[in-house]
Amino acid sequence: MLSLNETHAPNLKSWIATANDGKTDFPIQNLPFAVFRRAGSSDQFAIGVAIGDQILNLRKVANTGALDLGDQNILSAIKSEKLNELMSLGAKSWSTLRKALSQGLREGSAAEGQLKSCLFPMDEAEYTVPCTIPDYTDFYASVYHATNIGALFRPDNPLLPNYKWIPIGYHGRSSSIGVSGQTFPRPKGQTKTPDAETPSFGPCKRLDFELEMGILVGPGTELGDSVSIDQAEEHVFGMCLFNDWSARDIQAWEYQPLGPFLAKNFASTMSPWIVTMEALAPYRTSFAHPADDPQPMEYLASEQNSKSGGLDINLDVLIQTEKMKSEEQAPHSLATSNMKYSYWTVAQMVTHHTVGGCNLNPGDLMATGTMSGPDATEACAMIELTKGGKEPITLPNGESRTFIEDGDTIVITGHCEREGAVRIGFGSSVGTVIAARNS
Repeated sequence: MLSLNETHAPNLKSWIATANDGKTDFPIQNLPFAVFRRAGSSDQFAIGVAIGDQILNLRKVANTGALDLGDQNILSAIKSEKLNELMSLGAKSWSTLRKALSQGLREGSAAEGQLKSCLFPMDEAEYTVPCTIPDYTDFYASVYHATNIGALFRPDNPLLPNYKWIPIGYHGRSSSIGVSGQTFPRPKGQTKTPDAETPSFGPCKRLDFELEMGILVGPGTELGDSVSIDQAEEHVFGMCLFNDWSARDIQAWEYQPLGPFLAKNFASTMSPWIVTMEALAPYRTSFAHPADDPQPMEYLASEQNSKSGGLDINLDVLIQTEKMKSEEQAPHSLATSNMKYSYWTVAQMVTHHTVGGCNLNPGDLMATGTMSGPDATEACAMIELTKGGKEPITLPNGESRTFIEDGDTIVITGHCEREGAVRIGFGSSVGTVIAARNS
């Protein structure tokens, strides 16, 4: 588990003024990574670091020699068009780079003159998925979400017997994961209503969002190896916001006996910025299962995980309908929650993923599953918020929603703040659904 160091100091200020306003997601204590280029251009993508309202182009930084990184592997990695090479280097290299960036961006830095030439305005950038994602696994880590969903189908016994013993997950499809700004057509597939004799085919009618966190893998493992609970986060580069769009009516018909398929493989939207585990060090929390619940098995338990395995990340999901856009109305918040409600920690999910010998690769993505909290206002999917579509939500402009309609945009945001630490954020994950294609 990473400890606090000079890069977390609350009194640090940057020579970039917008990083010091106390409101930005991207103060000098954050320094998240993305892959960007000038919007609308055919420029080569580059790795960037967010600082205030600017992006520091790391390829240019490497070419200027403004920072003394002391490691040719790091210099090579930050010239890449994707983050995989940097992810593969491990925590020591990431920490070296973070310290050098922090020192170069601080007030009074001798590198200010050179680094100014490496800045790019954030509002003129476009992003791509920040790494090649070899594999994608979706977990089910909120007991509140699992209970809410289970209650719709099994009111007397919402949780299945294995839930409190094992981090539940399934392997999904990585090729349809997009970056914030993603627009996708409504999926089509087979559905069957309870009163129908046969299924029908067509666009889904119960499209949903899922507010999740994404976990990006750093160094990989060999096939057959497993990762211990106290080593797990050595294999995690950082985290992002994640919307795992779901077609609930397609899912209801197809998921037995093998689980989600077409209901989950048409689109998922991640935020462009990956916040490193080192940046998240000030926001760790203790972790424990309720005393009356089964306690984690030995391979999923450690003193370190109990002391600081949790993460205090505030989450918000908002909707902006086509009518709201046309009338220039801001997105409306549907639910807020927090990563600390997760029933399983990042380390437990990574450990369990490898315990059978499954290998990890740099850039693998693990999603937490819907991060719903204990309160009704913390239900982070429409199927929960509307009780399976039975209780529509009325928006401030008078529109109602049971599920997501064509033209709707869903925005997910996240940030961390705590007394004695500087507020940091994740930016946003923004996705829009349009009408299904005819062919």
